[in-house]
Amino acid sequence: MATGNLTHVTEFILMGVSDRPELQVPLFFLFLVIYLLTAAGNLGIITLTTVDSRLQTPMYFFLRHLAIINFGNSTVIAPKMLVNFLVSKKTTLYYECATQLGGFLVFIVAEIFMLAVMAYDRYVAICNPLLYMVVVSRQVCLLLVFLTYLFSFVTAIVVTPCVFSVSYCSSNVINHFYCDNVPLLALSCSDTHLPETVVFFFSATNLFFSMIIVLISYFNIILAILRIRSSEGRKKAFSTCASHMMAVTVFYGTLLFMYLQPRTNHSLDTDKMASVFYTLIIPMLNPVIYSFRNKDVKCALKEFLKNPCKRFNLI
Repeated sequence: MATGNLTHVTEFILMGVSDRPELQVPLFFLFLVIYLLTAAGNLGIITLTTVDSRLQTPMYFFLRHLAIINFGNSTVIAPKMLVNFLVSKKTTLYYECATQLGGFLVFIVAEIFMLAVMAYDRYVAICNPLLYMVVVSRQVCLLLVFLTYLFSFVTAIVVTPCVFSVSYCSSNVINHFYCDNVPLLALSCSDTHLPETVVFFFSATNLFFSMIIVLISYFNIILAILRIRSSEGRKKAFSTCASHMMAVTVFYGTLLFMYLQPRTNHSLDTDKMASVFYTLIIPMLNPVIYSFRNKDVKCALKEFLKNPCKRFNLI
């Protein structure tokens, strides 16, 4: 723990969502339910898209990886958060904190690009249906997923050491419920210009390129829907796209709010509330938005629940 000027910090203290003692137990149960629903929903999608023969198209391949990413992201954050609700000393070791930040960056950047990949997949399916299986072939799917994870690991490997290269003086109290780069840099007593520039560069670059793909894809999808002659067909297509676009808007909106504003404008308490959305709430909602409203997924789930052993080829 920091005890003097420029002393190496060996542990940090996470303030959590709230420091009010009477809220710790209610918040524990609230976020426990959120995490359990997140785990059940995303593990359910991973299972169904693996064992059901009808869910082997590129769309469900990408959905499976989105579920893996969502489950990974919430698992990096939630268990430590839940433990801290029940203990008086909410500490995290220096290298534990660095590992959590690295894991968070891997999954959050992977989600950014996976949403872009899924938007492109829907664009090809709706706007070029005859060429869909040629354009989004098995090799293309594997390449897009590989590049998604590659960009996320590169971001984590570069940004995490950069954030932890700064010096910490007397304070080691992180005003957050997990180790994030913004509150960590706010604690530093050394020059943070370089790490802040690196964080801004990677945040801006990742968000810019993924958002361009998402915006162009959904713009063309909307144009294609407007050309549908049947009003019932247009209504059904808009209903599906509206929920997808709402989820994407909330996700990207909170990230833009968090990482692309100057440090002087940051309110860490407000940032915590925004972080709850993209680390815990959105991973819980994504299985419902992207999968469980889908007719094929509903049928696959019903059949799986009737005879799970058969689906796993156990009988």
